[in-house]
Amino acid sequence: MNVPRNEYPRPQFVRNEWMNLNGEWEFSFDTNGFDKKIIVPYAYQTKLSGVNIQDAHEIVWYRKKFELPDSMSGKKVILHFGAVDYCCEIWVNDVFIMEHTGGHISFEMDITHALKDDCNTIILKVTDSPSDLEIPRGKQYWRDNSEGIFYTRTTGIWQTVWLEAVEEVHLEKVYITPDLDNMQVEFNYEISGKRAVELRTEIYFAEELITVNTIETKREAGSYKLFIDQQILKNWNFQEDLVWTPEHPRLFDVIFKVYEAGRIVDTVSSYFGMRKVSIENGRFLLNNRLYYQKLLLDQGYWEESLLTAPSDEDFIKDIELAKSMGFNGVRKHQKIEDPRFLYHADTMGFLVWGEIAAAYVYSRKYVKRITYEWIDEILRDYNHPSIVAWTPINESWGVFNIKDKKEQQSHSAAMIHLTKSLDQTRPVISNDGWEHTCTDLLTIHDYEWNREVLKERYKSLENILKFAPGGRPLLANGWKYEGQPILVTEFGGISYKKGNWDGWGYSSAASDEDFAQRYYDVVSPLLESPFVQGFCYTEITDVEQEINGLCTYDRKPKIAVETIRAINEGKWKI
Repeated sequence: MNVPRNEYPRPQFVRNEWMNLNGEWEFSFDTNGFDKKIIVPYAYQTKLSGVNIQDAHEIVWYRKKFELPDSMSGKKVILHFGAVDYCCEIWVNDVFIMEHTGGHISFEMDITHALKDDCNTIILKVTDSPSDLEIPRGKQYWRDNSEGIFYTRTTGIWQTVWLEAVEEVHLEKVYITPDLDNMQVEFNYEISGKRAVELRTEIYFAEELITVNTIETKREAGSYKLFIDQQILKNWNFQEDLVWTPEHPRLFDVIFKVYEAGRIVDTVSSYFGMRKVSIENGRFLLNNRLYYQKLLLDQGYWEESLLTAPSDEDFIKDIELAKSMGFNGVRKHQKIEDPRFLYHADTMGFLVWGEIAAAYVYSRKYVKRITYEWIDEILRDYNHPSIVAWTPINESWGVFNIKDKKEQQSHSAAMIHLTKSLDQTRPVISNDGWEHTCTDLLTIHDYEWNREVLKERYKSLENILKFAPGGRPLLANGWKYEGQPILVTEFGGISYKKGNWDGWGYSSAASDEDFAQRYYDVVSPLLESPFVQGFCYTEITDVEQEINGLCTYDRKPKIAVETIRAINEGKWKI
């Protein structure tokens, strides 16, 4: 049997010694009877899991038997989970290892002490309550059947499970921060143990070694900066070839080597993009130049596998499809996406707005849950050059009284400052769509379909600021507009049935020609506005009953991609 999703799961931090645990696991509902089989990493609600049951079960169990390869013998063995929704307890050979809470982010554990020389067994108990609205769940519906903007639930393992072998002393993490203005890059490293080691860093561009640096340290953490000498790269054009953009996604490769007593104990491969995101004088800049963002809302759902991409190639196909239609990025909506997607966005040149799945009831428990998971997302995905913005809250979900409630406004502001305490390199949106607090970008959700109404709304700053989408002001009470860049980050949502699903949209097209005209009617006023600096169209594909995609659920464009591209570039003739 072929093992599904067999690609390396952490492409920003690569080691050679690893073992994929995807494939067939034993599985059961409610009790650990293990009377079923399931294909990991697909949730039991999906076709690709082999179970394909949508009934709600608050508890599910997994069991997997495996043998370690000889190459891992004598080393520390780390067990990794890409994502398990929502809370899980893990045993290895009946030894309790840990409990983890958070359904959308990666986590790991040292299982060396529990391993046997021959056959080993992993057991998971997963708890996921559909009725708990304080859980960050995103678009997963708490009722039995999906409807409106909410979709089928995901329970249990839904990203890759894998093992990794390391020495006692090894590189745990490196945060890479490019400094475009000074053509240097900062490395913040974390090393296990408190022994004297050497950390060697090799930087390559186009397979050419351009910089080597070695530091000696006894510390578990530290930092250093390396200069990128343009004289060595004199055959390359700086703006076209050395910086990272969607048009020219140039990457520098990095190899880290850890030496102890002259012996290599760890080797890790990584990469970075020489890329800068900034806001100056109310304008969004990429690499110190004005940059208009043309994004698609991307729920990251597939008909046969829900939140899990059927294959790694499906990530590539989605990016290629979006770029062929004239888009340069996506807002990953209500989902922390698989690192494999971010890797392809990095290598193919595609902007990403990072977001987290929302909860729907405000409480201290909600704040604790979403904050911890949000921190983990920022720390995990910090190095990806494709990510150009962070969005911790969307449309006041989880903070429905933020317009007036000071504690909810404080939560929004705290998420901004918490994000900036971890990442000073990207703008942060306080509450995407409306009722902003201390936001870096003023983002607007506007599903008006009439071209003349949109032209009037976006022709002046005064008209924009008095607009209240869905009756909600753009800024929460007590907060003022301070000249931030303005982007329309949800709009359109034109329904046009061309797939197998019946459903709805914010307006409806009756033919290919009508769809093209309606798309032009909502895009052209934004392109013509002197105040709008980017947009995010709803959405790239249909998702279940929400049939407002530019493509069907199975990724077939509803009209010619050349037409969509021409409209996005302002070249379409009526």
